[in-house]
Amino acid sequence: MNTTVNRPGTDTGTATTRRPVDYVWAIARISIGWIFLWAFLDKTFGWGLATPAARAWISGGSPTTGFLKGTGENALGGFFGSLAGQAWVDWLFMAGLLGIGLALVLGVGTRIAAVAGGLMLALMWAAELPLANNPFMDEHIVYAIVLAGLALADAGTTLGLGNLPIVRHNPYLK
Repeated sequence: MNTTVNRPGTDTGTATTRRPVDYVWAIARISIGWIFLWAFLDKTFGWGLATPAARAWISGGSPTTGFLKGTGENALGGFFGSLAGQAWVDWLFMAGLLGIGLALVLGVGTRIAAVAGGLMLALMWAAELPLANNPFMDEHIVYAIVLAGLALADAGTTLGLGNLPIVRHNPYLK
């Protein structure tokens, strides 16, 4: 299962061996990327799993209204509720879902995706405060922690495009 590759951050002339943990991080990266990408696709086209076709973005629905309007009783509900359905919020949210999802699935721009995804998840966590089942921890925080791990582990280099020469020579693309 070990494969010799050039690991980012090392001299391109030296090769390292992939470890099983590299594959675990790669699968985690692709999995979380798919969560973001699926949310984009379902909210855009209303494939009926979380978003009915009638409320799809392409049918004139707002991808942020359902979640943000539901925060009214929460600690920051007034703020988040006021953002619901605004076109700029919808576009920013959907661009974030698509960009983060594609970056993670492809393994390029993983660090930028981790920061942007962590910020998006932190905002979604804050919108739900106080949490119903735990004083502070929920899946948004867990996903944000995993995103940080993906960035620190250079997870785009295994089963992704992170080993492309353009990515290796431009750290902002890692």
